[in-house]
Amino acid sequence: MHLAFPAKKVLSDIAYEIAGSFLIAIALYNFALNGAFLMAGFSGIALIIYRLFGVPMGWMTLLMNVPLALLCYKLLGRNFFLRSLRCMLISSLVLDYVAPLFPVYDGSRLLAAIYTGVISGLGYALIYLRDSSTGGSDFIMMAIRSRHPHLSYGKVAFCIEVVIIGAGGLIFQDVDGILYGMIINYLTTQVVDKVMYGVDAGKLTLIVTEKGVEMVRAIDRASDRGSTILCAKGGCDQRDKQVVMCACNSKQMHPIRKAAREVDPQAFIIILESNEVLGNGFKIEKPRR
Repeated sequence: MHLAFPAKKVLSDIAYEIAGSFLIAIALYNFALNGAFLMAGFSGIALIIYRLFGVPMGWMTLLMNVPLALLCYKLLGRNFFLRSLRCMLISSLVLDYVAPLFPVYDGSRLLAAIYTGVISGLGYALIYLRDSSTGGSDFIMMAIRSRHPHLSYGKVAFCIEVVIIGAGGLIFQDVDGILYGMIINYLTTQVVDKVMYGVDAGKLTLIVTEKGVEMVRAIDRASDRGSTILCAKGGCDQRDKQVVMCACNSKQMHPIRKAAREVDPQAFIIILESNEVLGNGFKIEKPRR
């Protein structure tokens, strides 16, 4: 008997949340705690409180998260709120009761920081891929942005990180801990971006030319990639021009660039990074229900 689609989706979401929570717990308990790192987010606050008073990190994180989630209920929306609440409970239980079953790393502090950033980044990415959250600074950022929409997520996140890591540095008088905390946070964000967007990342080229049709054919021969012709006009001479837009992967960019130069040596070529490409020939994204 096959499970209904919603049941399959919920089970899949829970599996991702358990896997992500396990990786985050390993990073915090088995690497970060012994390394005495200063980290951002509610996890960083929980680490500070654990070192000062011995309060279990999982339960401390949950105690801080639940009131904040309730305050932000309208902002989060019912579905995201319920998914996040479930994920917060799972991550707290795994952190306090599963991670202690595994050995704690007691080697190089730099290696511990690197593994903390990479492993936690993988964990957060798995959770974010299912449109869920472990709460904490995510909720704070959403609340601040609702009041001050002109602020970017990056600026808000950076301010929160500086406050938490800086406070920990003052409490423990650990300058190295602050530096390691910054390294961990940087690695975490980089790994999250790579896991969520890196698989579908690539290049985007914009070629300004008067030989659009010839350019499209040359690109197709060189890389077997389709392209789009956009109508344009020169700013100075007001001459009609064409902009050939082509999305490709990194390996295909060189033959496309070479073909474009052969067709029109005077062409103006712009090459950009694309975080994610969806559509025919790339990733086809199915609508979530």
